[in-house]
Amino acid sequence: MGIFDKFKSQARNKGKQGSDTAEERINERTGGKYEDQVDSGQQRVEGSLGMDRDRERPEQQ
Repeated sequence: MGIFDKFKSQARNKGKQGSDTAEERINERTGGKYEDQVDSGQQRVEGSLGMDRDRERPEQQ
């Protein structure tokens, strides 16, 4: 893995963490009332940014 691949992987991981944190906070504020819609929106955003490509892969360090 080249250095740029490593940076790209780290950026995706940080983006995923931010996305997950945002989802948790929204669900907390709404009491989980819109959990399905929030999850669907999160998946769409991650898909459009290419973060969903490595979901099934184990995390590489």
